[in-house]
Amino acid sequence: MAKTLRIHNIAKELGVDSKDIVAKCQAEDIPDITNHMSTVSVGLAATIREWFSNTGGVATAVEKGPPVDVTRVRAKARKRSRKAETAQSDVEADVVNESEEASADEPVVSIASAPVVELPDTVTPSVVAAPEAPPAAVAIAEAGAGLTVADESAKAEAGSAAPVVQSPPTAPRKAVRAPERQSAAPAAPERPVVMNVPQRPKVVKPVGPILEQPLKTKLSGPKVIRVEAPDVLPTPRARTERARPGEAPGSSRPPSKGGRGAGQHGPLADDGESGRGASRRNKRRAPETDSRRSARGAGPGAGDDAGSFNWREQDLLEREERLSRSGGFFRTHRRDIQKRGQQVVRASTAAETGGAVKISEPITVKELSAATGVKAADIIKKLMLGGMMVNINAVLPADKAIEVMLGFGIELDIAAQKSAEEEIQQAFASRQMRDPRLRPPVVTILGHVDHGKTSLLDKIRNTNIAAGEAGGITQSTRAFRVPVRAGDTDREIVFFDTPGHEAFTEMRARGARVTDLVVLVVAADDGVMPQTVESINHARAAGVPILVALNKIDKPEATESNIQRIYGQLAEHGLNPVEWGGDTEVVKTNALTGQGVQELLDLIDYQAQLHEWKADFAGPAEGTVIEAKMEEGRGAVAQILVQQGMLKRGDFIVLGRAYGRVRDIVNDRGARVESAGPSTPVAISGIDVLPDAGDKFYVVDSLQAAEQAAEERRHQERERELAQPRVTLDNIFERLAQSERKELRLIVKADVQGSLETLRKTLGDMKVSDVSVIVLHSGVGGVNESDITLAEASGAIIVGFNVTSSAKARQLADSKGIDIRLYDVIYNIMDDIEKAAKGLLAPEHRLEVLGHAEVRQVFRISKVGLIAGCYVTDGVIERNSQIRVTRGGIVVEKDRRLEQLKRFKDDVKEVRAGQECGMKIDGYDDIKEGDILECYKTVEVTRA
Repeated sequence: MAKTLRIHNIAKELGVDSKDIVAKCQAEDIPDITNHMSTVSVGLAATIREWFSNTGGVATAVEKGPPVDVTRVRAKARKRSRKAETAQSDVEADVVNESEEASADEPVVSIASAPVVELPDTVTPSVVAAPEAPPAAVAIAEAGAGLTVADESAKAEAGSAAPVVQSPPTAPRKAVRAPERQSAAPAAPERPVVMNVPQRPKVVKPVGPILEQPLKTKLSGPKVIRVEAPDVLPTPRARTERARPGEAPGSSRPPSKGGRGAGQHGPLADDGESGRGASRRNKRRAPETDSRRSARGAGPGAGDDAGSFNWREQDLLEREERLSRSGGFFRTHRRDIQKRGQQVVRASTAAETGGAVKISEPITVKELSAATGVKAADIIKKLMLGGMMVNINAVLPADKAIEVMLGFGIELDIAAQKSAEEEIQQAFASRQMRDPRLRPPVVTILGHVDHGKTSLLDKIRNTNIAAGEAGGITQSTRAFRVPVRAGDTDREIVFFDTPGHEAFTEMRARGARVTDLVVLVVAADDGVMPQTVESINHARAAGVPILVALNKIDKPEATESNIQRIYGQLAEHGLNPVEWGGDTEVVKTNALTGQGVQELLDLIDYQAQLHEWKADFAGPAEGTVIEAKMEEGRGAVAQILVQQGMLKRGDFIVLGRAYGRVRDIVNDRGARVESAGPSTPVAISGIDVLPDAGDKFYVVDSLQAAEQAAEERRHQERERELAQPRVTLDNIFERLAQSERKELRLIVKADVQGSLETLRKTLGDMKVSDVSVIVLHSGVGGVNESDITLAEASGAIIVGFNVTSSAKARQLADSKGIDIRLYDVIYNIMDDIEKAAKGLLAPEHRLEVLGHAEVRQVFRISKVGLIAGCYVTDGVIERNSQIRVTRGGIVVEKDRRLEQLKRFKDDVKEVRAGQECGMKIDGYDDIKEGDILECYKTVEVTRA
């Protein structure tokens, strides 16, 4: 017994379809069962038999899937079997009918040595069995090697055969003679069939002729009722070609070879030769088709029996449609006819009609020629006559293109192409407010230097910022959101504190542009000064209301006559005090005692209620960059003011040349927040580079949109930097004269972006006779090794503002002889650079660095204070020397005295590099681990 069985054998045994068994096995998660040829074990075969039986139980395996509906699958198999039997019976019936017709009048032919062929168990309906007939009554037709065919029709049906039908003994039927090949010998003589076993039980089997070829599959399809013959199209007329020498124009030539329509239009058409070919083809056509063909196919010269053309209107329309779709000769022919028949109307160009032409930048000579219709050679010629050497691909300035086209009588309307940043700005400008609400007012404090602006803000905030400022002046823009008591309500006000020094003009202008209200601080003992007038102009340019705070009212110089003089100065610049009948409120204040501060807050609240400043508290945020700087651990940090929408952590943001994703948000108190609404100053990180102070920022939908806008801004900045005037014959002598001037080259480093811009602009605009001040490089952060390398290569001086240098940078600078100058007051830089440029440098007090120590651990001892456990990294630390504290490259404290210096438990005068020590700084306890303590002393050095 076989160890494995195939699926189709089991299906045949059970009388079901193989696909049902395969589907059941796959439902039971049996592997390797894919089709009817898959093999199964004996045990699995037994399980399959139980699944497809009607017993209702499974004893050999657990059935996971749904049980098999045996009745349904067997009915489906029987239905498919009946279809196959019906098709087979149709084929066999056709064979029987044809065979009976062929042998109706002939006796039964018996051929010896013909074996009986057993057919499969499935018996076709055409076989009729007679169980009661004796064996002698059965006539068997045997086929041999020499079969004959009755006629030619039997040969066509040789591929189909029908078995012999057995009849009862009383009326035995003759066996059907099998067909044979045409070339076979004549049939053998008829003789009776000899039974091998006379007493054998009667066996009825289908018999028939032995087929030499397999049965051909008879395809069945829709019943064909009739076949529509296609319409016979007339032969197309011969194409009219150009006349050869000796031929008339428009005459047609016969084709060189015979083909369709040959001889119809040739000179031999009259002899009838071509007609024989046409009549031979027309035998298979209907008479009306022939008449139609003869009427349409005959052309000029076809014969005397050819009539003239009778064109219908529909024929002409179809002809025109065919000609319109055609190409080649017909298209050229029609074009020539149109040229001869009428004058072609050409479109007028702007060069002929004049008028305005729209064009977008950048404008090249080629694009200008295409847009206006003026030849490029004429444009280049006109430009060369004007002294501008260009070619066809040269980019022209907008004003030059307008000037050139005016010479041709054409007016250019140049449309500047919008950048990605401009599209973002336009989208935010047309935004609809979704949640408009009242917002806190933004107040900017402006005024002259040292008039008490920061002190007045300290009084409002209850802080003491002014005491920690270098030189006692503000040198950067700061923003605060302060809760105040104004009138009968508690509200918040955003204050901007701006520098008053003349070098910080841009900072004051930025503060005026982002504010709602300006508080102009004027010292009662000093009056209106140049920066006061400048602040008034900035406020007027921004179109914001102005309140005047007359500060330092407690000074002895603040007499009534002096106050009236100040009123007159304000009136000269358009600020008429209310006491003089004007509309400008003047509040007398004292930042030290708080006099007039509450009255000033009440006036600010009144202005806020009067103007009802609102903002959208929903949607994407937009605002302005106040400052930007580098912070350790956070990277590039931008201090911004949100003006519209809600800024959230994770937003995609673009700030001028910078872009990124908001990593964290820190408010003015130093606390991290998740979002910030309108009129909120915050500091954000997560941007790639430092933006410029005053840039607008926008929250966009994707990082790709932010990157595109930032990259366009950077590309524009690079183009401006690289765009330098070329040397021509007109300016060559001026260039030679400039090359003879001396240059003072500087490398500028600052703590914030706003201060850096101020230094770069102020130093670049410094005018000194025979000396040019050139800023080679500027950046935010401390002085590093790359700055030293650049200074060595270019012979520049490094100027640092409110920053320090690293230990490696100092060592490299000492070895290379590079001069590093560090400042904390901006006007000291201006004075020293101007004196250096003029060569009038007097002896100065220079800081001589002794050594550096790193704070490793901080100890707090009662009755003593904070002790810094330090490791001396370089140089020497001396007792009673000056100490400067730097944190992350930024100076946080300076000019402190080293009060105590100990090594282990002993007081020492100095500690050298590589040793540990304990340090106590006089009056300063805000020391943290990781701080760098710089020990230095002030020495007087004569300037060269």
